[in-house]
Amino acid sequence: MAETQYGRCVVQSATLRGVRAEPVDVEVAVTRGMPAFHIVGMADAAIQEARERIKAACNACGFSLPASKIVVNLAPGSLRKSGSGFDLPIAVALLRATRQIDPGMAQGYLLVGELSLEGRVRPVPGLLAYALCAQKLGLGLIGSSYDEPLCPVEGVTHQCIQSLATLRTGDFQAAEPFASATVAPPPDFSEVAGHDVAKRALQIAAAGEHGVLMMGPPGSGKTMLASRLPSILPPLSKEEQLETAVIHSTAGQPLGPIFAGARPFRAPHHSISLAGLVGGGKPVRPGEVTLAHNGVLFLDELAEFKPSVLQGIRQPMEAGCVSVTRADGNIVFPARFSLVAASNPCPCGFYGDDEMACRCTVPQVRTYQNRIGGPILDRIDMQLEVKRLPSVSVLETGRGTSSHTLREGVMVGREFASWRREAFPTDEAKGRTERLLQACQLDDKSRAFLEAAGSSQHLSGRAIMRVLSVSRTIADLEQSQRVSAEHVGEALSYRLPEERT
Repeated sequence: MAETQYGRCVVQSATLRGVRAEPVDVEVAVTRGMPAFHIVGMADAAIQEARERIKAACNACGFSLPASKIVVNLAPGSLRKSGSGFDLPIAVALLRATRQIDPGMAQGYLLVGELSLEGRVRPVPGLLAYALCAQKLGLGLIGSSYDEPLCPVEGVTHQCIQSLATLRTGDFQAAEPFASATVAPPPDFSEVAGHDVAKRALQIAAAGEHGVLMMGPPGSGKTMLASRLPSILPPLSKEEQLETAVIHSTAGQPLGPIFAGARPFRAPHHSISLAGLVGGGKPVRPGEVTLAHNGVLFLDELAEFKPSVLQGIRQPMEAGCVSVTRADGNIVFPARFSLVAASNPCPCGFYGDDEMACRCTVPQVRTYQNRIGGPILDRIDMQLEVKRLPSVSVLETGRGTSSHTLREGVMVGREFASWRREAFPTDEAKGRTERLLQACQLDDKSRAFLEAAGSSQHLSGRAIMRVLSVSRTIADLEQSQRVSAEHVGEALSYRLPEERT
């Protein structure tokens, strides 16, 4: 063995933890001893398998691994690492330590990439998270040439490598410039005939980021209405684009629609697991509530979800985030979304329908509706009944209120709300309930009306505050500084009667 094949090297990489990339030092030592290849530092199975991929890739590209003791340490040792993105940094550190490439190769860069057996560098999820980590460390980023073009991150030079053989010359490719994607426009509300009350409710929901539950028989148009909500939402701001794109990057989702301003619209099937909905797994990955961050989460057939799974969204709806606890600590995922849910009122779907007779017994109806649960209903701001339309109205498709008209109202309401918060700021030292009451500026008549309605409808404290929040949004849509009794009355109309829920 030649003396020059012994050496040490450190290369910078990172590991995904939730939707963030945490920096990791890849330390390689090639020393005398029995031939072996060890990877230490709380590495998962995918990283342990890197040994075989690296051996095959180096041989395929004309490099040779020394018949010596090779130890790879991923520091800090207390941080659990996962994923195949450590293949490239380990291989670079090993080749630098054995002087088979320039010892200064890739200096000042964060490396991430998976190796094929032929030595090609494959992309890994979370490239944008790695770029933000590199920005924080003051480094450039080297990844796969097959990566999706990355939006420019200030201060980060993004280089691409196609194969390990490129390390001989160091001729890395400059990353392709990011081009804004052309996104097909979402479906328009004009395609939905009638349902003016439901459209008004969704306009209020879009203006104030409220949750909506639509209950009605099959074929009444609940899914059509929900799928058109993105068409009246304002585009993502630059800050929202970045934080949303990081989430979708770690999940391996395309980023083009995000950077085009389109808000996420997630519609998981009712058979989804708790980990799939709120996040989990090993390693921990974001769930649908996080993928819907800054967008819409649509839960169709709400009563068909497992009650244990459905209750998992209670905390995210209140806090705007999900905390997943594991043995090595907590991982917090952002989860600020607008919930839109749809459900049949009973197993057959026709309870309360004007034309079709319901075939369910009273206990069956109650059992079915109780699958949603009072705590969830209490957290949904608006609950409305969606009736089936007569045939004459259905044939008028294309003549309904358009998304453009509804969106104009949403933008007016949001702009007025922004002006109101600046002109009449609330006391941040007070609790959320006190701040909401301060923002509403209720007069004696409005307060008395809300108290009477809450008592007659047996509303909980949380439900009363939900009604008040919707009332504030309705007032914003009408550009009113004060919440009147009429605003409260309309907000109360968007709650299903107690006997229906």
